[in-house]
Amino acid sequence: MNKNIHRFCLLILQVGLLTACSPAATPTPTALPSPTPTPQATATPADPHAGWNLVWQDEFDGTTLNKKNWTYDTGGGGWGNNEMQLYTKRPENSRVENGILTIQAIKEVDSYGGSPYISARLKTQRLQAFQYGRIEARLKVPAGQGVWPAFWLLGEDVNQVGWPNCGEIDIMEYVGQHPTQFLGTMHGPGYSGGQGLTRSQTMPYNISDDFHTFAIEWDQDQISWFYDDVRYSTYTRADVGDRQWVFDHPFFIILNLAMGGTLGGRVDPDLQFPVQYLVDYVRVYQR
Repeated sequence: MNKNIHRFCLLILQVGLLTACSPAATPTPTALPSPTPTPQATATPADPHAGWNLVWQDEFDGTTLNKKNWTYDTGGGGWGNNEMQLYTKRPENSRVENGILTIQAIKEVDSYGGSPYISARLKTQRLQAFQYGRIEARLKVPAGQGVWPAFWLLGEDVNQVGWPNCGEIDIMEYVGQHPTQFLGTMHGPGYSGGQGLTRSQTMPYNISDDFHTFAIEWDQDQISWFYDDVRYSTYTRADVGDRQWVFDHPFFIILNLAMGGTLGGRVDPDLQFPVQYLVDYVRVYQR
């Protein structure tokens, strides 16, 4: 055998032996997707707003809900609006992580407590209440026909005088069947429910596509509504006329995600669950 051919054959044999003795490559395991992950919020500094002082805030920076600030409304029964959800305290329906409060609606195949959907309604009642000021939140509303998230206030005296005598200020209501529109409303005796003083705002894009800031500025004579720091509505004592102005006492804050109902409308049977309503922060300023 030619020497060069002999050397070549030996080289091939050595390479083959090394390959045979090398350990087989370990395949990289496929990571299981995390169920309904909460997006990471970009830290949003507390803008002092000229002429205002920050007096209370919840940035949702921990890992649990701050019980000095929030408690729950629980139960079902339609809540006066033919709503379809049951509100619970379950962590599946509200949690804090990644700097975000997530309120999550879930569809229950066999129903839970007689309701086809479970969700959460959080409030500051008997914990934090405010009279006048700028009250704002940075929110990402869910998409889909039949969702009805809200950010609103009720008079702290609701258990004594009832609704609507306690007053109600809806800072933001969004219904998924009108994806480019949101509402700001106030309710009182003689101007409640469908007769509430309300204005809607329509944008050239789907509101649910990103986070937005919703706020009111409220004093003894008027309430103004803001979207991303632009005022779009104001109601004054004069607008109430000879009816009672019921906004001169402390109010507490509510965040909830309803499903269906008189405003939310028919829930799309193909709506993808879970449905998430995300809250970056809630802040209160006073002059």
